[in-house]
Amino acid sequence: MSVSNDIVQSLVRNKVEFVTTVPCKQLAGVIDIVENEASIMHVPSNKEDEGMGLCAGAYMGGKRPCIIMQNTALGVTFNTLSSLTQFYNMPLPMIISYRGEIGEKVAIQVEMAKHTKALLNELKIQTYHFHEPEDIKDLDSILNHTYMSRKPTAILTDSNFWGGY
Repeated sequence: MSVSNDIVQSLVRNKVEFVTTVPCKQLAGVIDIVENEASIMHVPSNKEDEGMGLCAGAYMGGKRPCIIMQNTALGVTFNTLSSLTQFYNMPLPMIISYRGEIGEKVAIQVEMAKHTKALLNELKIQTYHFHEPEDIKDLDSILNHTYMSRKPTAILTDSNFWGGY
């Protein structure tokens, strides 16, 4: 089974009913599976902060949300994360492709990778880094903890986790 399948199965087991995604090459497989999962309402987003707003609406409507996005646009989400998601104690698992590490072929991705963990830390967002495909075994516990604590959580998934660039 692929890590993309494993991610979606974990979402289903944890009763995630609403997922928004922002296009990313590394996340394409999981996005395709989410799109075809009958128990999940999938609403693609143009921007990460827009997706977080959609997740807030889904949560207020009684759904368990999740956003699947890339780290390079994390900066545009800070206002939404702090003034909406965190202020109103909304659980939001963020499955994030962590672009810009060794082997990256797009220079601009490298710059944001240098700041991703520090920015998440500045907002005091619990962050997990999936480096090996076996790390997927922790996703159920992370999702459970996210919904129990009613806080956003970042799950960074690097290129090694996805099998390389």
